[in-house]
Amino acid sequence: MINRILIRIKVIQTLYSFLLVEKQFSIESNPSAPTKEKRFAYSLYLDMLVLLIKLSREVERRRGEYPLAGTRFISRLLMDERVKSLMTRYSSEPFPFDGIVEGLARAVKDSGVYKSFLKDLDRDVPAAEEMVWTNLLNMVVMPSPLLTAVIPDRVNYTMKGVETMQGMLNRTFSNFLASQDNVDEVFRALDKSLDKARELYFRLLMIPVELTAMQERRLDDRRHRHLRTEEDMNPNMRFVENQVARLIRESPAVNAYISKNKVEWMPDDHLLMDTLLKAVVESDIYKEYMAAPSADLHDDCELWRHLFRKVIFPNPVLLETLEEKSVFWNDDIDIMGTFVVKTLRRIEEKEGGDFILDKYKDEEDAAFGRQLLYSVLRNKETYRRYVDEALDGANWDKERLAFMDVVVLISAIGEILNFPKIPLTVSVNEYIELAKCYSTAKSGTFVHGILGTVITRLQKENILHKH
Repeated sequence: MINRILIRIKVIQTLYSFLLVEKQFSIESNPSAPTKEKRFAYSLYLDMLVLLIKLSREVERRRGEYPLAGTRFISRLLMDERVKSLMTRYSSEPFPFDGIVEGLARAVKDSGVYKSFLKDLDRDVPAAEEMVWTNLLNMVVMPSPLLTAVIPDRVNYTMKGVETMQGMLNRTFSNFLASQDNVDEVFRALDKSLDKARELYFRLLMIPVELTAMQERRLDDRRHRHLRTEEDMNPNMRFVENQVARLIRESPAVNAYISKNKVEWMPDDHLLMDTLLKAVVESDIYKEYMAAPSADLHDDCELWRHLFRKVIFPNPVLLETLEEKSVFWNDDIDIMGTFVVKTLRRIEEKEGGDFILDKYKDEEDAAFGRQLLYSVLRNKETYRRYVDEALDGANWDKERLAFMDVVVLISAIGEILNFPKIPLTVSVNEYIELAKCYSTAKSGTFVHGILGTVITRLQKENILHKH
């Protein structure tokens, strides 16, 4: 019932809210009023960051697999302008630690820290990489005789400067870990928004029950008033006795959900129901139904399909009420409305049997949202780098890039790279449509162009195997 279109929407909404307020990672700044010792410490600090990047690219697990290079810490380092400048510089001139990279890589590969990291990685432990670089630095790299032998050769070397550098590196790791705060809260937010979509489905299904019950009470009141007409005494009960409302009211699945989740419209929403009932009774759909010579289950289902589409869903009071009840529902109403109409068809097809739609179509759909969210959170720096590098050749001002476009793009890249069963064209088309709905007027074309550039690059680099 909750399909992948809605799940993608929820992932994008959740990511947008989280990333907008996320504490951004940054490396240490150049010290103000630097002494020779501070200059030495900061220069060594920057070169140590480059060394960690080079180690990540040297430690190979299996042929072509470099798990440390894929960690979020390394991805974040590669986004820093100072680090990028150093990497460019050292591509054309010798790196001070080039002679020890291979030996340090062997020490890292043989270390218990690295082996433990691989085990956690294989078990999909979410926190597998959180402490790996902190531990590798302090337990493997810094104590290595290879490193301690070359550092004294640097200009302005002092032992205190080395200690200052190590303190700067550990503050950098702390900053990195702090930038990942509330990841569990992100998953809870996604689950909550999907649960609220499910609640909306049941709330909408209960509208026929509420409206027929309200109309029955009104007809009963008319029977007992002092001045009664023939119509008051013998009212047309077709709407009140509508089989759709009865079947929903008697459904074990509906009653179980309503009871467990304490979901109800009345009495708090009397004004809404009164407004909807008035709109229903005054509609031509209602009048034609009531005037027909007879009505069966098919007619009853047709009545509610037409009422939902043409009278209930467009009603501004309903939309206002939904917005007041949940920040999620204005985005959910179209999709949940579609599933309510589908449920009405199932009521007719099953003649009142088990007609309630399951929350998810299958286990893959149930896991899709969390898997997509996790893949983007884990790799968002890498995905953002793909976007930025695609922008470099697209004559697009990065400063004017809408943040929602960034979220849509990194979500699309996450799906394209991590869900091999989903065709490439499906993912691309879905995120183009989402960009049109949730960002600017030009976002669809922009997302299409940048995704095309990223996909071509990933295919050339043999990272993406879908065509």
